[in-house]
Amino acid sequence: MSASSTNLRIAIAASGLSHIFRGVESWADDLGKALRQHGVDAVTFQGSGPAGPGVVTLLCWKRTDSRTAWVHRVLRRIGAWRLHLGSLYDIEQTTFALSLWLRTRRCFDIIHVQDPVVALWLDRLHRWRLSRPRVVLAHGTDEDPELLKQYSNLQLLAPPYVAEWEACRPPSQAVFAIPNPVDVSRFVPPEDVAAKRAAREACGLPENTLLILSVAALRITHKRLDYLMQEFDSFRRTYAGSSTLVIAGGLDAETSKVLQVAEDLHEADIRILQNVPRAHVATLLQAADIFTLASLHEMLGTALLEALAAGLPIACNRTPVFEYAIGSAGYPTDIRQEGALAAQFSLLSDPSTRTRLGKVARHRAETVFSTDAVVKKTLAMYSEIMQRS
Repeated sequence: MSASSTNLRIAIAASGLSHIFRGVESWADDLGKALRQHGVDAVTFQGSGPAGPGVVTLLCWKRTDSRTAWVHRVLRRIGAWRLHLGSLYDIEQTTFALSLWLRTRRCFDIIHVQDPVVALWLDRLHRWRLSRPRVVLAHGTDEDPELLKQYSNLQLLAPPYVAEWEACRPPSQAVFAIPNPVDVSRFVPPEDVAAKRAAREACGLPENTLLILSVAALRITHKRLDYLMQEFDSFRRTYAGSSTLVIAGGLDAETSKVLQVAEDLHEADIRILQNVPRAHVATLLQAADIFTLASLHEMLGTALLEALAAGLPIACNRTPVFEYAIGSAGYPTDIRQEGALAAQFSLLSDPSTRTRLGKVARHRAETVFSTDAVVKKTLAMYSEIMQRS
């Protein structure tokens, strides 16, 4: 860790922090805490909730507010998308960006965000010489390439993204590959059978069952929870023992469809947990035997990294990013096909296989995704950005 990087003043920001529960908000919360724990002068800016040590709450029009919905209805009639006000989320980001600019424009060195519109406004203000801090967008929301070209500094979450992006990268854009951090002291494997039993009891889950866990927004689109439940149903019919699928995630416009699929399957062994507080996710992971994602791709899911830290083998799609993330902690295959995910469940149902892959998963989390490893790379990125003209 260089002296120059620790002397910088860093703003980590997320407009939805404290009222929206996604990977973006978790990333901001985790990274801000990790930087402060490593002696960095880092302030986390959020759009709601109580302030605290190292945390500042800014005024913005939250996407969940009724007044924001009213403004959105008015603005969309006049083409406000051109001013990055085309959605409820855009309005929240733009109003948050204004508050963030007023608080950081003179006394910070770096602004680091995953909210794309916040990054766009603050990066423009820096280039117009109206704001001192340089801006880094950590690309975690699957934005259009034409938008990504507009940022001065772009953090991609995995090396495969950097290789893929090189053909599109503007000559002046700095690009870095740094994953999301995971707190490996908080997300840990259960110490023994008794600890796993206690975790299941705390979560109200059955004791003697093969427990497959997915942590994802409760939606069909992208998360493919309908496919996941159907694959579990197929696996359950051939598995000799008891098995349970637990899906934990935040509410979504499609949540009712997810619940309907579960009802149509008449499957008592599918548990859907809505709006589970993030503080309880570590216990859920300790209760599980296998972690799974049915999405065909993710930017680099925070829940996946937390599952690795908890020592869980992974069942997921085979993509360069997922393969980078899990290393040898699973047997990913092309899950666009019926039966593909069920086949992975069958392979991971063997206890000795789970034990072996669980150790691999934990080692992967500690060496690649731990806060120590990620903070070291992040500080090196900050130093390089500050040295650029």
